[in-house]
Amino acid sequence: MKAAVFKAPGAPLAVETVADPQPGPQELLISVGACGVCGTDLHWTENRDTSGGWRELRAGGILGHEFAGEVVEVGRDVKDRFRPGDSVCALPFIGCGRCAACMAGRVYRCAEVDTRASTTLPGAYAEYARVGSAETVRLPAGVDHRTGALVEPLAVGLAAAERARFSSGASVLIMGAGPVGLSVAMWCRFLGARHVVVSDLVPSRAERSADFGATDSIDASREVVAERMQQIAGGPPDVVFECVGVPGTLQLAVEHVANDGCVVVAGLCMGADSFSPAIAVVKAIDLRFTMCYEKRHFEIIVDHLDRGRIDVSQLVTDTVGFGAFPAKFEQLKRAGDDLKVLLNPSLA
Repeated sequence: MKAAVFKAPGAPLAVETVADPQPGPQELLISVGACGVCGTDLHWTENRDTSGGWRELRAGGILGHEFAGEVVEVGRDVKDRFRPGDSVCALPFIGCGRCAACMAGRVYRCAEVDTRASTTLPGAYAEYARVGSAETVRLPAGVDHRTGALVEPLAVGLAAAERARFSSGASVLIMGAGPVGLSVAMWCRFLGARHVVVSDLVPSRAERSADFGATDSIDASREVVAERMQQIAGGPPDVVFECVGVPGTLQLAVEHVANDGCVVVAGLCMGADSFSPAIAVVKAIDLRFTMCYEKRHFEIIVDHLDRGRIDVSQLVTDTVGFGAFPAKFEQLKRAGDDLKVLLNPSLA
């Protein structure tokens, strides 16, 4: 099969022919219909320092964890649950299925978990992907693969919004108008926040947040965030979501949040970062990090999509085939107007 393969930090992905994955007894093989590019992948392919706690990406690895597709082969133990032709999306890891973490739905905490882009579980920047049946969610007829590939980033946003545990009527500030930030904005509005404010250094991205539930936006390249929050909400936000993932943004989030407020870190910063603890102490803020989601988040989102309760059609700004994918991947490492870019393996 064709796949976009990681070669070395800072080097473009290379489209190569690799062996087709083989599903195990409780696994499925899917033909990938669409796979989204995540900011984590962009950071990861540039990361040369593994001391920050994120595992090393080895040459030959295949990234891609936001995907949907069609089942083409079913493992022998799950033929009663799935069949070829089923349209599905799946969590980007496979657990043992037996431990307390797996039974609780927190597969990412399984001691034996296999995650995408590891040496044993290639990602979905490929024509085919192997998935665990227990981690797979069927897509109804009204949810196509393009939309199904958005379930994972939407789950990131939903889990982050839940992590804040804010009250109805709260004011929230979301730093970063990328796909995760926009997903957080959508769910914050859905869950009852009164002021949902998105800030970004790229004005066009900030302005676009209105399409995803934001009540206001801030052009952080020329506006003072604290002053604009005063104008919009009458004071600092109750909750700040850090959805950028670069050094320095955590400090800004701590500075922006209200006294007794909450900062939720959803951006993945792979390098060393620092902030002044004294500010957080004086403000008596809660600092929370969000790592992942559960299968229930996928199921909730698929149900909302099927019922037409959420509209994410404008999140996808480009779809490319393997021919254009390596260059597009590199382009996304630079600030621009794109939101979510999809790889469609069936395109040239």
